[in-house]
Amino acid sequence: MAVLIALALFVAQAINFGLILNERSKARVLQAARPAAIRIADALDREVEGGRDLVADRGRVRRFPANPILPVVVKRDPELAAEVRRQLTEQGVTYRRVDTGQLNQSDQGTDRAGWKGARHYNRPAQMMIAVEQPDGRWVAVRAPWPQPGPRLLIALLTQTMILYGMILLPVIWIGRRMSRPLRDLASAARAFRPGEATAPVEERGPADVRAVIAAYNTLGTRVTAMLDEKDRMLGAIGHDLRTPLAALRVRIESVEDDDDRQRMADTVDEMARMLEDILSLARLGRSSEPPSEVDLAALVDAVAEDFRDLGHDVETRDADRLPWRVRPAMMRRAVRNLVENAIKYAGSAEVVVERRPDGACIAVLDRGPGIPEDRLAHVFEPFIRVETSRNRDTGGIGLGLALARAIVQEIGGTLTLTNRDGGGLAATITLPLPRN
Repeated sequence: MAVLIALALFVAQAINFGLILNERSKARVLQAARPAAIRIADALDREVEGGRDLVADRGRVRRFPANPILPVVVKRDPELAAEVRRQLTEQGVTYRRVDTGQLNQSDQGTDRAGWKGARHYNRPAQMMIAVEQPDGRWVAVRAPWPQPGPRLLIALLTQTMILYGMILLPVIWIGRRMSRPLRDLASAARAFRPGEATAPVEERGPADVRAVIAAYNTLGTRVTAMLDEKDRMLGAIGHDLRTPLAALRVRIESVEDDDDRQRMADTVDEMARMLEDILSLARLGRSSEPPSEVDLAALVDAVAEDFRDLGHDVETRDADRLPWRVRPAMMRRAVRNLVENAIKYAGSAEVVVERRPDGACIAVLDRGPGIPEDRLAHVFEPFIRVETSRNRDTGGIGLGLALARAIVQEIGGTLTLTNRDGGGLAATITLPLPRN
């Protein structure tokens, strides 16, 4: 804001300077033209009425047989010539044309036009005004021609500095008074984590800024209260649904037909997993588990071992110890979901843990049917399933990838899916380097 105001002041002062120079130029022209025209008119009247002939070697107004202004040594001024013509017309003087020429300072004592006398190097610049009469003779007069000096520029610069001091300093002070609390508010908004106890932002600055900060503090309190209420509601829903599922699981045991009993048990288990996935996805960001430093290689080995104990083909590669700060249970859930998907659709999985210059990488690889390229971006949406390659017999409701990505994004990482050369899918978790 201060820069914009400074630029605006600069442009305004530049325009003001241009207008002043234009007015000074007009005043200089008028100051030189009017006295010269009056002197010429008076001299011609005296010559006609009083019989006093004009000569070339004395007097303010002198006569010459030809134009006394030499084009090679002077600088003409068309504006001055036009003003002299206007003034002569007002005085009733008849003429053919008017010529002007600025005299060099060295020519102002003794010049080629006939003015003789001592040189005066400190005299101001002068302009010679020559008028051709109807008979072809010329009369000429000298007029002062002040040159623009540094005084005007110095005065304008001084005025500009005073304006900058009077306007910019208060603006900068007001801007800093507003920007500091706004920066604190922005930092608090970026660091806001629902459920975490944080001190309210100090209300300071102008009245409107204080009002915004107060509204933010109130909003943070309301958001936390709403999330607390949501957690209580989810807990009640989870409890109310688990109870009938458990009762249904017990009642299934009384079914005599083994196949029917197993199908019913599988259905109940699927409903229980569905409930856990939905509740986990809804509670994400409000986990009661604090982050802690774990060995990612050991965590992946533990997940793979759990699947191997169930008879699934899950391979891991030897990896160096890779300590990282995450929520252990949530990270295991994310890796488990990816491995479970690979087993469902490929029958086996390979899990690779690597350290990279920009962070850490956990890749779950399979040789299944993969996913069409145009559907890769959609499979992360909740309840989305790719029917062309993954039929309903494999189970699931399309929450595994959505939950895994949400877990990874919560700690600042990314989860990407790419089709492998030769068939199969690569699900890659990339974790950035921790901030100092």
